[in-house]
Order: sequence, then C-alpha cells, then structure tokens
Amino acid sequence: MENIFLDYKTELIGTLATLVILLVLRFVFEKTIRKVGKISDLNRARTLLIVKYVSIAIAIIGVVALTLIWGVNIKDLGLIFSSVFAVIGVALFAQWSIISNITAGVILFFSFPYKIGDRIKILDKDIADGEANYEVYLIEDIKAYHMYLRKNNGELLTYPNNLLLQKAVALIDATKKIKAE
Repeated sequence: MENIFLDYKTELIGTLATLVILLVLRFVFEKTIRKVGKISDLNRARTLLIVKYVSIAIAIIGVVALTLIWGVNIKDLGLIFSSVFAVIGVALFAQWSIISNITAGVILFFSFPYKIGDRIKILDKDIADGEANYEVYLIEDIKAYHMYLRKNNGELLTYPNNLLLQKAVALIDATKKIKAE
C-alpha cells in the first residue's frame, strides 16, 4: 500500500490540488452568480439554472485536468474523443436551435433588462396582429429555452430565447409599476 502512494505521489498531489481548485472555483462562481441574481432581482429558478450550467462546465474542466494529470495516453483518448465528438456533432447540428436557446438563456440572465411580471411588446411582424399592431405581453416565466408570455386575451405564448436577442423588445410596464397599481 505504501508503494502505491510513493509510485503515484505526484499524481495524487496533483489530483488533490485540482479538486481543491475546482471546489474553490465552483464556490466563487456560485456565490457571484447568486449575488448577480439577487442584485438584479432575478427569479431564483433562473439563478439556479445558471449555477447548474457553470457546475457542469467546471466538472468537464476537472475531468480534462485529471486526465492530463494521470497521463492517460492522448492517442488512445484522441480516437475515443473523435468518435464521440463525431456523434455529438451530428446530434448538435440537428439540435442547433436548442443549443442557441440555452446560450441565449444564459445571455438573457446576465443582460436582459426585463423581469417576470413586466409587460413588453416584441416588435416581430410574425407574431403581430396587423401591419404594425404589436400586442402587449406579460412575462410570466423565463426558462432555459423559452419565455412564457401571456396575451391580454389570456392566451399563453411560448417564445424562444434566441428570438428575444434577435428582435426589438419594448418595455411597456415594469414590475415595480404593476405592483404599485
């Protein structure tokens, strides 16, 4: 047993250091994201979703770092990864809109000036009633892929996040004004 520790001393110390660094990074990023969510008065579910995305990214970085520390043969891994990435690449190409909506969801978390409860107009002629008759929507919820918008007549519209970044959006009533009424 003592020989194992002596033989792999460098790898074990590197693994321990990597795990400590990853845990510290996860803690710092999680704290920062929660602070941004609180300062921006964002929905708790949206904040938790971004925390989950960051945790997954840190886990992937950790797996790559541990692979390098333990000296796994890159040529063998290269064959495995190229096969896996070929399959994933085909799947992601087929699902590009889902990926773009997730990315847009992350961008909206940090930069979207509207919150749940706000009333907005989306200046998109594809969903307008007439030539320039844009309807007002109430933001009911913001998810990872899409946003739930309620029309004045009660209909619920599911609008993709990536389109919110592509179309002009006008704020009609902010949440604080609605609560004051």
